[in-house]
Amino acid sequence: MKNDINWNFDNTYSRLPEAFSEKINPVKVKDPKLILFNETLAQNLNLNFSELNQSELSALFTGNELPKNSNSIAQAYAGHQFGHFTMLGDGRAVLIGEHLSQNNRYDIQFKGSGKTAFSRNGDGRAALGPMLREYIISEAMHALNISTTRSLAVAKTGENVIRETTLEGAILTRVASSHIRVGTFQYIAARNKKDELETLFKYVIKRHYPEIESSRNKALDLLKSVLEKQIDLVVNWMRVGFIHGVMNTDNMSIAGETIDYGPCAFMDIYDPKTVFSSIDKLGRYAYCNQPIITKWNLSRFAECLIPLIDKDHDKAVKLATEMIDTFEIKYEEKWLSMMRNKLGLLGTEEKDKSLILDLLTWMHQNKVDYTNTFCHLMNLKIKEDNIYKNNDFINWKKRWKERSLSHNNSEEKHKKLMKSVNPLIIPRNHIVENTLKEANQGNLKPLNNFLKILNNPYNEQANISKYQVSSNPSENYQTFCGT
Repeated sequence: MKNDINWNFDNTYSRLPEAFSEKINPVKVKDPKLILFNETLAQNLNLNFSELNQSELSALFTGNELPKNSNSIAQAYAGHQFGHFTMLGDGRAVLIGEHLSQNNRYDIQFKGSGKTAFSRNGDGRAALGPMLREYIISEAMHALNISTTRSLAVAKTGENVIRETTLEGAILTRVASSHIRVGTFQYIAARNKKDELETLFKYVIKRHYPEIESSRNKALDLLKSVLEKQIDLVVNWMRVGFIHGVMNTDNMSIAGETIDYGPCAFMDIYDPKTVFSSIDKLGRYAYCNQPIITKWNLSRFAECLIPLIDKDHDKAVKLATEMIDTFEIKYEEKWLSMMRNKLGLLGTEEKDKSLILDLLTWMHQNKVDYTNTFCHLMNLKIKEDNIYKNNDFINWKKRWKERSLSHNNSEEKHKKLMKSVNPLIIPRNHIVENTLKEANQGNLKPLNNFLKILNNPYNEQANISKYQVSSNPSENYQTFCGT
């Protein structure tokens, strides 16, 4: 493998105690073939693959050849999956190293790279469709200005994976600030070894939150920092109608990034109880429950930190509880601020909450498209839709326009604010599925066109009307934990 790609590995996590990971290389594949490569992300990482031919790139992005100074590990973690605690770990992912670029550190991970010690009964592999899906959605989230892991490449393995049917195998190269999760802390805490917990704690502060190094109570401030990052993240999910679908504690990143795009999807018709995941029978991870589950997950994180918050257990529990109990107020403030931005409102007024809730209630009752309603309010006509001639909506608009003129607002400020937060384009479910269907049949043109459009979600583009049409609600769309 040529060494002039600019890889700059410094693999700190692999130097932690043995309990934290398993040293293992990706399982070599039969017939590697690169099919999707993120040139823009490569440039952002200061990586240059231009001198590698297709065969060398394919070998690299399947793990058949590993970069110089990489150090492959599978990370250990635990998690509450649908409320039930399980010891888990990277069953089919290998972290090949931490790449340093422009004062930033990035995990480079292969997903679908073979069995590890944490695979249990799994085959350690991944199918092409789900890996392409994660590429599409994660890159769309990045373009929507939402903190996320990203996708550098997808390569086929030349081998089949057996699920309900026989599928083509593939490996995704994922880039993250780190893959440390709430579940990582749960795994170490479950071992009841305070020295290991302190090691992880100090590592996370140094890597992700150096600003609290000199804090009087670093553990409490870490809880506060992660809480605030998670609130910011979920408020952004709510802003664009994103439903993660599997908000287990092992899928909550300590770095505040969206991670693990399994049964995720975007809501078209506004319904707060929207669920797409085939296994979420009770709606635990429904759109409206995402803030509630975020707080629940943070409470599990707080439990792990109790021994580090204070030597007095009761005092530590009290301090942690007080911090967790700030969630609702902080979330509501940020959610209201986000919704004001979506409506182009400056300042704050007492009636803002009722104005916002009245719009959402009207949308729910009338089964109206969430994204397109805000486009309509920006005078961007997606299509002629008589629902917006509804008297209740017209009366609501009068109240909204009157409110939008307050606090020295202007038409220019109003529109600029709305356009900065209301996407014209989201990865609509029927488009995603049609794109993946074509890709699975060897036609990548629709996928590449879709990615280009998703890369510019806040600006008007030519010939995008077909990407703005709602999915058919009668089709009862479902997603699956296939990634």
